[in-house]
Amino acid sequence: MVLWGLVLGALMVAAVGYLCLQELLRQQRPKEPPLDKGSVPWLGHTMAFRKNMFEFLKHMRAKHGDIFTVQLGGRYFTFVMDPLSFGPILKDTRRRLDFVEYAEKLVLKVFGYRSMQGDYQMIHSASTKHLMGDGLEELNKAMLDSLSLVMLGPTGPSLDASSWREDGLFHFCYNILFKAGYLSLFGYTKDKEQDLQQAEELFVQFRKFDRLFPRFVYSLLGPREWLEVGRLQRLFHKTLSVEHNMEKYGISNWITYMLQFLREQGVTPAMQDKFNFMMLWASQGNTGPTSFWALLFLLKHPEAMRAVREEATQVLGEARLEAKQSFNFKVGALHRMPVLDSVMEETLRLGAAPTLLRVVNGDHSLKMASGQEYLLRDGDILALFPYLSVHMDPDIHSKPTTFKYDRFLTPGGSRKVDFYKAGKKIHHYTMPWGSGVSICPGRFLALNEMKLFVLLMVTHFDLELVDPDTPVPPVDPQRWGFGTTQPSHEVRFRYRLRLCSELCPGGRRPD
Repeated sequence: MVLWGLVLGALMVAAVGYLCLQELLRQQRPKEPPLDKGSVPWLGHTMAFRKNMFEFLKHMRAKHGDIFTVQLGGRYFTFVMDPLSFGPILKDTRRRLDFVEYAEKLVLKVFGYRSMQGDYQMIHSASTKHLMGDGLEELNKAMLDSLSLVMLGPTGPSLDASSWREDGLFHFCYNILFKAGYLSLFGYTKDKEQDLQQAEELFVQFRKFDRLFPRFVYSLLGPREWLEVGRLQRLFHKTLSVEHNMEKYGISNWITYMLQFLREQGVTPAMQDKFNFMMLWASQGNTGPTSFWALLFLLKHPEAMRAVREEATQVLGEARLEAKQSFNFKVGALHRMPVLDSVMEETLRLGAAPTLLRVVNGDHSLKMASGQEYLLRDGDILALFPYLSVHMDPDIHSKPTTFKYDRFLTPGGSRKVDFYKAGKKIHHYTMPWGSGVSICPGRFLALNEMKLFVLLMVTHFDLELVDPDTPVPPVDPQRWGFGTTQPSHEVRFRYRLRLCSELCPGGRRPD
């Protein structure tokens, strides 16, 4: 037995060594995209890619053109940079370019959730049923109630709530959106004060995990950080456990529908706990950062702030909030605010930078818009980075690094949808939510959450930057490719709640 074990071990080592040698000796074949393996065996360009993905891809595009293959940590990634060539990739009906395979490996590593057959279809079915139409309106109302609870407290605002307060804008936005979103989706107990305290404590842990997330995905953590990630995973699995959910009411129909499906499929409670962690991350990991960028752009562009406030007044009437009241307006009004829609779309264009990945199943031919065909190799990963190839393309968006609140408005004030590249109308002129089979199923909920929050902030609060001249901070380079970007440093701001009749006669705010 020992001898056979040694023989088997030797064969396995030889097989792995042979496969590694094949990758080390890989050369560009005829009709394949340009191959750039980098100077470090196996690692390839990993360090430059991780240091600043955006700058790395700009350099590679300048060097190789609109399609190229690079080696990253033993895997080969083919990046397509021409948005006019995205169609065959996003509409791949033969499933030769597989999104699910890579996603399943990622969620197992990050959240501990082992996907089962049918999960992808189940999540999309649940999202179609509960995150659109009447189901979405129901969640919008729940989100408004949760925002009232988080921003005003269980009994509504007191008179001293109208005094100036100071905070970091990123922390403020992320904290409020996380807590309100968490309570809207995973429900309440009978003690609202306790719910708020528990949500605050959970946010602290969520941010710890969030800071480690990029390096965790790339397996670049130190020994103590790996231990910390394990602790945080266990904490979220316990906090979001189906056992704890049984003690709550008001859990969203979206979450309830998906957990019922898992139970019917025989998924263990422990694995359902991990599924809940995955859904918490998916629903709350980007709304706070996006809202930060939106409010910062409005504070830096007074004409945009005026336009949003004027539209809100026309649609909702004059904002009025009495002491001890909650926010109250018909959330259906969100559908009648094209200026706010344009602000959010422009914010997402500037702030959202996801990477879209597909695993190549079998050697595959890709025809570019230029007419040239390239062969993609089985097992490689096809990648799109729309932030660089679409959002920052000056041919599609003039002055692409500049915030223009009305970029997505026609002269008549309706939504603008006609954008062009090289004289051709382009369908994918922004891609903050992904596209095709990997488009975010919760995008309508996330967008409405952010619009609600921004609307409440600009109508019910006075806002100002502590330093009006503070520049918009650069993006933290670690966040490229992971959904919404985050700032490299905090921005301080002041805010105060606007109260009317309880503060002064006639509802006017004294200076």
